[in-house]
Amino acid sequence: MNTTLYHPTTTLEQVSPLDLTDEQLMKMLQDRDPAALGFLYDRHSGIVKSLGMKVVHNEAEAEDLLQEIFVEIWNRAAGYDPAKGKPLGWIVTLARRRAIDRLRKCQSRCRAEDRLREEVEQQPGAWTTDPEEDFVMADIRETLLKLLKTLPDAQRRAIELAFYQGMSQREVAAHTGIPLGTIKTRLELGLKKLTAALKDYAGEF
Repeated sequence: MNTTLYHPTTTLEQVSPLDLTDEQLMKMLQDRDPAALGFLYDRHSGIVKSLGMKVVHNEAEAEDLLQEIFVEIWNRAAGYDPAKGKPLGWIVTLARRRAIDRLRKCQSRCRAEDRLREEVEQQPGAWTTDPEEDFVMADIRETLLKLLKTLPDAQRRAIELAFYQGMSQREVAAHTGIPLGTIKTRLELGLKKLTAALKDYAGEF
């Protein structure tokens, strides 16, 4: 990220950041004054990064997370309501949500990598196939992709998240904002349709 976003040439030469309250900085931010974001970053980035570290336990991830959070603060400043709490509380809430989202994605990626590693270790021969077998597998993958496109969008999306991105059913529900029961139903219906459709292709492989 270009850090000049946080340290622009301020238009407030006559005003010290120390003289401004968080509430005043948020008002400036809502007026789209980038100097306010730089002042908030200098004032609260330590707290935000510390919170990120407690969640993701990784210095590089926490650093990336810090940048993402302040971009989100800039983008969502209009949604801040001083009647509902202090600016720092609002910032910490955004930071916590973003950190948890990143942790879930990391965990999902790790699970997918672990599954792949287990398959390689348990079936080493499967990764040294002959050209004819490779051709058949490529044909099957192409057929599956075609069949996926025939499913209703909701069922197709649920299957893509679960099987291609390695998400659990609960993670799919959290990611999409759709009730867990609905996700389970969509996966079940989609898989049944795929299974039935694949039977029609069984003789071709």
